[in-house]
This record gives sequence, C-alpha cells and structure tokens, in this order.
Amino acid sequence: MDEEILTEEALILNDIRSHLTTFEKERGNLIPILQMIQEKHAYIPREAIKLVAEYLEIPVCEVYGVATFYNQFRFHPPGKYPIKVCLGTACHVRSGDIILENFERKLEIKEGETTPDREFSIERVACVGCCALAPVAIVGETVHGHMAPSKVEGLLLRIRIEKEKQEREKLTISGNN
Repeated sequence: MDEEILTEEALILNDIRSHLTTFEKERGNLIPILQMIQEKHAYIPREAIKLVAEYLEIPVCEVYGVATFYNQFRFHPPGKYPIKVCLGTACHVRSGDIILENFERKLEIKEGETTPDREFSIERVACVGCCALAPVAIVGETVHGHMAPSKVEGLLLRIRIEKEKQEREKLTISGNN
C-alpha cells in the first residue's frame, strides 16, 4: 500500500476515534456508530470494526456480523471513478451481468471492491431508471447506455487518457509558475 493511502487511513481512524466518544457505550449504538462511519467516510475500514468493538466492549465478530448483515455498509473505499452496473430487469435480460463481468475482468477486481490505486470501484445496482437505454453502466455521474462487452475496455481507456491529460495540464501550469 502506498504512503498516501496509509496516511489517509490513519486520519480516518483518528477521526472515528474522536467521534466514538459522542456515543454512549451501549450495544444499541452499534448501528448508529456504523452509519456515522459510513456517512463520514463512505466506507467502513477493517480497523474501524476493531475500534468499534473495543469502544462498545463487544466481540469483533458481533460488529462484523451486524455490519455485513446490512447491505448499506461498504468495506472498501469508493474509487475516484465509481462504476455502477445496472442489473435491473431490463438490463439483466440484455446481458448486464456480462457487462459487470467485463468490468471485473478489465479492472481485476470483483463487484463491491476498489482497485488498489483507488481509481475504480464496481458496484451492482438494482435499477437506475434508464430502462430504454439497457444495459446501463454509470461512471461517476455519467450514464452510459446501450453498453456492450466490447465498449467496456474503450470506456476505461478513455477515462485513463483523460486523467493523464489532466495530470499533464497540471504539470504544465505548475511549471509556468
């Protein structure tokens, strides 16, 4: 893991520690604590589960069991470019599952995970309300309709090229100052 990510995770854990004290040490506060962590940080780090267990003086397995029971909780940080693949009825019958598999294969991660560089994350969603465009994938805020397995690699390549272009522009601007 690179230094920037480790520093970010340490800051997140310190923030969680400081906010835990606003909750009474009662088992009934477990879900509100997990919701607070999810809301503030968009995911629940593995180490946060241990912190919560220690704070509430309950077993780690109990905190983990509750957190994994509810699908509102994420355990991987969202990527800079979150990808949501619709698997609602219209998208499912038009091979949305194959689109999801292609994203997983190209990014070498599974649904619910984030790439090690935290650039991309993949999530399956039930419906995005764009049934006429099925199958649909959403990257960031942009809807990509009529997806085909052959479009996945081009879409990812376009994002990476745009990112490199922006980085070059930043270097050019900082070099002129």
